[in-house]
Amino acid sequence: MKKNLKFTAAAVLLFSIFSLNSCTGQKVKIEKPKYLWMCTEANFERFSSKDSIMFYLDKAKETGFNHIVVDVKGVEGKVMYESEVFPKLKEINGFKCDRDWDYLQFFIDEAKKRDMGVTVSASVFPAGSQYRHLGPVYEDETVRQKTCLEYTPNGMMKIEDDNTKVAAFLNPALPECREYALATIREILEKYDFDGFCLDYCRYPGFESDFSEETRALFEEYIGEKVEHFPEDIFTYAPDGTRCPGKYYKQWWEFRSLVIHDFVKDVKKLIAEVKPSVQLEYWAASWLHAIYTQGQNWSSKNSTWSKEYENDWATSTYSKTAFAEHLDVFITGTYLEKVWGLDDNESIEYGLMRTNRDVAGACKVYGSIYAQNRNQFDDAVYVCLRDTEGLMVFDIVQVIRYGLWDEIKSGIDRAETEMNQ
Repeated sequence: MKKNLKFTAAAVLLFSIFSLNSCTGQKVKIEKPKYLWMCTEANFERFSSKDSIMFYLDKAKETGFNHIVVDVKGVEGKVMYESEVFPKLKEINGFKCDRDWDYLQFFIDEAKKRDMGVTVSASVFPAGSQYRHLGPVYEDETVRQKTCLEYTPNGMMKIEDDNTKVAAFLNPALPECREYALATIREILEKYDFDGFCLDYCRYPGFESDFSEETRALFEEYIGEKVEHFPEDIFTYAPDGTRCPGKYYKQWWEFRSLVIHDFVKDVKKLIAEVKPSVQLEYWAASWLHAIYTQGQNWSSKNSTWSKEYENDWATSTYSKTAFAEHLDVFITGTYLEKVWGLDDNESIEYGLMRTNRDVAGACKVYGSIYAQNRNQFDDAVYVCLRDTEGLMVFDIVQVIRYGLWDEIKSGIDRAETEMNQ
């Protein structure tokens, strides 16, 4: 399938090939993208001043990064850009900061001065933090009515009452929740000029969600029949808390995965309408087989990986929920402690290999690593650049805490030296 490629100054950085100058005969280096992620919550105080932002952008550039990810909507559901729709995040953990300057625009302007690309990231379905009791879920009754209803071994409970979850998620199956999420993306696309948009937490929160009557009706419409016993016909719980499959167990996971597939497709369509130069990016864990309960089938429709699970949870048609074809970039989260081992499914090297196999060329793949897992971090950086089309390091807060700048630079230099030979 042919794709229309729109090249900008920032996009020139995004291809790891060498072009031969026909006049001079010299090889011209073109870099792979190297992203540094900047989480909203963890860096809220650090980036409360312009001087601090400029300092760390300089540090990132010196280290070898050529692209940043600016997170502008965390799990609290409040935003870090100039919004006319959503509440602004002004306080985290007792630290208050009500900026009189545009946080996102400042990052974009300063990144451009340093010839760095910018991806904007936003948490898609979270609308509040149980830990901080903060966000629209706790301030807006209309929003609260649309959160996920969990089916637990102890009965039904609203997700905002479940402190084990990372956030209070809106129900992805509801059209109004998807419109709520799309409004964030549309507003950012219309207000700012940047290079990529990354979907974060674009999923279900877990296997317990959502078991509302609204979702039941949508599922019944999907399968074309009434579910007599709900949720028991989906699954029940054994005394030890494990799931016991019911009549519609496999169809349930397909239905939920298709919900996420359709949302990703809608985002791609929105970008094409509003700002087609922006590439759509998606982050998820690399262990694809373990996140089906979250609806995250980031593979290609041509991948056959789900066939291995047809005796467990997958339908024979599960591959139709794959959405790599609707992405420009999949950022695979190989957040693992081991680096090497193509025969070790707990290694970064194996995770990258498996991702490349399952994406099957449907979009670009960038390897991403967690700076908390700092063992052999230079090797982790190196193998991401060697085996995929780009690198993402999460998060700058751990890079700073553990002083990983030199290790990252060493890994980048090693990879780029090999690419330049």
